[in-house]
Amino acid sequence: MKRVINKIIAKGLQTALLLAIPALLICQTTSDGSTPQYYFTDFVNGTVKMKNGQIQTPLLNYNTVTERIVFVRDDKYYDLTNPDMVDTVTIQNMRFVPFGKVFYEVLLSGPTALFIQLKGSLLPAGKQVGYGGTSQLASAHYVSNVELSSGRYNLPLPSDYIVKVTPIYWIRRDNEMLSFTNERQFLSLYPDQTAKIKAFTKENRIKFDRKDHLIKLVEFCSTLQ
Repeated sequence: MKRVINKIIAKGLQTALLLAIPALLICQTTSDGSTPQYYFTDFVNGTVKMKNGQIQTPLLNYNTVTERIVFVRDDKYYDLTNPDMVDTVTIQNMRFVPFGKVFYEVLLSGPTALFIQLKGSLLPAGKQVGYGGTSQLASAHYVSNVELSSGRYNLPLPSDYIVKVTPIYWIRRDNEMLSFTNERQFLSLYPDQTAKIKAFTKENRIKFDRKDHLIKLVEFCSTLQ
């Protein structure tokens, strides 16, 4: 009897995790039907591995504006809630892990780990500023979602808004999270190894906008410590 009760409780927790907060009662689409806030073109079957060992395989995507994992059920869109109960989310061979209420992609595991934070900003499509150019400013006033008693409700994106994704990289070293977005900031994380790192980046033509290049660079730096 006790075993049956435990199974019922476990199933209830699992259901609560996925259904506690309906995030997208309407999908965040623009007038042309696109969903620019999502990292992947389509929702695809992914894997949600819980810390208790349970595995679920819903349709998943990553919302760069909210930095949350979103799944589909009954043609509705929901935020993956209670991320503290999640171990790893895998979408198209890309692994995401929770940091607080948001998720970062895992690029490299180990004593020195590398993550990428895909941070999306809502921008107006731009206004003419002369000579055929446009001006864009991050919106400080547009609200992409609101909290209701029933959960987080995401609003459709206006047709004149776009989403700009800015990657922020994080290195976890000695249980400390250190961020960088360019070469100068990266070098500041290794002040005693600057010359060796510069030589390595030049020899290997490291580009800081390439994930595979940064993985190679961090692997090299981990041998210097």
